Amino acid sequence: MKKFIILLGATLVMSNAYSQTESFDYTVDKFYDLEILRYQVPAFETLSLQQKTLVYHLTEAALHGRDILYDQNGRYNLRIRRALEALYTQYKGDRTSKEFVNFEKYLKRVWFANGIHHHYASDKFQPEFSQEWFVNACAKAGVTYDKAILPVMFDPTVMPKSLSLEGEDLLLASANNYYEGVTQAEAEAYYEAHKDNSEEPLWIGLNSKLVKENGEVVERVYKVGGMYSQALEKVVEHLEKALEFAENDQQRLVIEKLIEFNKTGNLKAFNEYCIAWVKDLDSRVDYVNGFTETYADPLGITGTWESLVNFKDMRATHRCQTISDNAQWFEDNSPTDKKYKKEEVKGVSAKVITAAILAGDCYPATPIGINLPNANWIRKNYGSKSVTIANLTEAYNQASLGNGFNEEFILEEADREIARQYGAYMSDIHVDLHECLGHGSGQMLPGVDKNALKEHGSTIEETRADLFGLYYIGDPKMVELGLLPNAEAYKAEYYGQMMNGLMTQLVRIEPGATVEEAHMRNRQLIARWAYEHGKADNVIELAKRDGKTFVKINDYEKLRALFGELLAEVQRIKSEGDYEAGRQLVETYAVQVDQELHKEILDRYNALNLAPYKGFINPVYTAVTDAEGNITDVTISYDESYDAQMLRYSTDYATLPYRN
Repeated sequence: MKKFIILLGATLVMSNAYSQTESFDYTVDKFYDLEILRYQVPAFETLSLQQKTLVYHLTEAALHGRDILYDQNGRYNLRIRRALEALYTQYKGDRTSKEFVNFEKYLKRVWFANGIHHHYASDKFQPEFSQEWFVNACAKAGVTYDKAILPVMFDPTVMPKSLSLEGEDLLLASANNYYEGVTQAEAEAYYEAHKDNSEEPLWIGLNSKLVKENGEVVERVYKVGGMYSQALEKVVEHLEKALEFAENDQQRLVIEKLIEFNKTGNLKAFNEYCIAWVKDLDSRVDYVNGFTETYADPLGITGTWESLVNFKDMRATHRCQTISDNAQWFEDNSPTDKKYKKEEVKGVSAKVITAAILAGDCYPATPIGINLPNANWIRKNYGSKSVTIANLTEAYNQASLGNGFNEEFILEEADREIARQYGAYMSDIHVDLHECLGHGSGQMLPGVDKNALKEHGSTIEETRADLFGLYYIGDPKMVELGLLPNAEAYKAEYYGQMMNGLMTQLVRIEPGATVEEAHMRNRQLIARWAYEHGKADNVIELAKRDGKTFVKINDYEKLRALFGELLAEVQRIKSEGDYEAGRQLVETYAVQVDQELHKEILDRYNALNLAPYKGFINPVYTAVTDAEGNITDVTISYDESYDAQMLRYSTDYATLPYRN
């Protein structure tokens, strides 16, 4: 469970977790609504040779899963990517022509989204070059391709959305590749018939695709010898190399269990891997690798491939550790009903990490906080791990300095000053609370199905974790624990969240569209609900000045009380699996957009020439070897361009055939 934050310039203060190179160039490329950044990996040079080598092999295991995500996002994506890259590299015509420039931008969007649909909005990209030009250009360049890709690329009515949460059949309305030839009713019936109701249930469907064979619904399991075998064989190969450099026996067990899961597809092995991973608290190097988050599946069941290799930021981890050490106090003092609280909070571990490599669904668009595992019974019995990714937030903040966003969208100078002083730090604290405790807080009532909220489950869960953070960030206990510098600092995050949820996140969707992505729905749900329920006391205003709309918070204490009230209801919905109440909450507050306000925000934002979405390219790791082939050092460089990295990955880490 993760919280994605693409900063829009509302937080302009460094987190001060560490000092980075002042001359570092964070910006790599910019096109459409996207900005490509690079990030530093501070303190990598301080790792031991064993740790560096472990990072290197885990990095190779991460990158070899790349093709899996493309195929999960759409069954034509690999064919399209390979055709586009072939034309890009073999084209002999005028590369300054309008058609080629538009073609190049389209390819860059496909790279960023790991497919032909927007990574956030899920709408299909419409090429700004013609089908005729593409066909002729391929012919002249000697590029062959599957003609089935043409309507998929150029016909706006074919596979228009990768993920749809609206319509009578969500599977038929979604173009992603988790189901084929299977209706929503058939899939739900299959999962219901195979549901594991034991005390330690298997996550049925986590690592498989549902298809029709001879009229029967069957699972194609992701494993060596099964679906995605070619990629998983390479992942396993490099995990086995990593074993030799494990820091301790517990970390070795984690890697062994992941290897077993990839080889067999056995979900019991996956549970054992998750438990072992939660218990690995002493290793400095850590990783996520595999089929993890379920946001992209319309039914919220099948995991999307991702990987994140990282190591602990020893200095900044103290902040998260303070939060996790007080987990029981936070649970006990939650505004939720007692029956929805854990009597004993177990195994909450938290740390600030430095990302070393991003892959799969973590690349190029990247979370800045993660809380895993997702299985509620493991979280309850064994705990969870929560991380805040410090070097990525630092890169976001550095890249946003002086961009004019605050001046355009924050009404009062006093609020702008609070944002300048505390914005970045308070955002970090909110992420810490969201990930370290929010996702792990509360409990399901006995017998409640983990998928009871169906298509709204992800939105409700992110809303719950965000509300937990918002409620507690304004608690005096935070100052007492030394986590806040004073009792006013939290206002920076309250203002930023309300401004984002009510207005500025609208720059991420097209005119006329509704809000569909789970994290965006979460933010709008919270902000709209608080705005509407605070009207009687004028808690929040949408104020006008010089024809422009601004958020104005008149009573921060009452706003906190509203957050607590909503948290109590959302936790009830989650704990009881109250689908109807969850549906009404989402549909009432999270989906619809004020089109007039949307146009105004887009006009103001576009005038700043900012990109609403940001993502990263990775550093390049090089293994230095001796005459016998033993690694003697691992070096790191940051000078690779966006297109060079993407083309290299498509060469060095191409693992899957066109069709899977």
